Amino acid sequence: MLIQAVGAMLPAALAVALGPFPLIGIVVILSGAQGRRNGLLFAAGWMAGLTIVATLVAVLFGGADDPESTSSAIADWGRVLAGGALIVLGVRKWWKRPRAGEQAEPPRWMASLEDATAGRVLLLGALLSGANPKNFVLTASAAASIDEAGVHDVGLAVAVAVFVLIASCTVLGAVGIHLAGGQRAATFLDGVKQFMVTNSAVIVVLVLLLVGASVLGDGLSGLGR
Repeated sequence: MLIQAVGAMLPAALAVALGPFPLIGIVVILSGAQGRRNGLLFAAGWMAGLTIVATLVAVLFGGADDPESTSSAIADWGRVLAGGALIVLGVRKWWKRPRAGEQAEPPRWMASLEDATAGRVLLLGALLSGANPKNFVLTASAAASIDEAGVHDVGLAVAVAVFVLIASCTVLGAVGIHLAGGQRAATFLDGVKQFMVTNSAVIVVLVLLLVGASVLGDGLSGLGR
């Protein structure tokens, strides 16, 4: 059941991990004067946000492993609505993408990240992971999938922990590269940041459309049981 739960939530976890803006943000933070400290705090906040949302949803839909239960029906309808919303967001993002010759700019909230206080960095990590609408939908969908797999107690905690680790792998990877390397690591991470900034619209659109279709399909499949 645990393996089934991990397999069910894997697409959502990877979709969270591949979001460009958290990776851009962590690279900007790591390049600041307190990069090492703030990078670790951002990663801690990021993982805490995901853990809180996933745990709350998992507890709320604890009976979803019974296909006839109200929790299961709500989870399936939630997937249908969430999948449709992700597809709409993906289409909207593609429509508003930078046209040829236009330069993609990172969000305004990244402008002061290099000099951000420890508390602000920790809070920002939690908000970007847990309160971001796209990540909230993906995390909730993953938690519902874990419930429907029928894992409980220790198995549920392990499944949530695996989800958080996979969804945090890019942020944790950036912090690890920064801690392990010197100037070469900084140059590499800056290159990754520039790639993400340039291609953020395409990356976000692909993630939203692919995962939205998967979530929508899972919801429709569940309703048809």
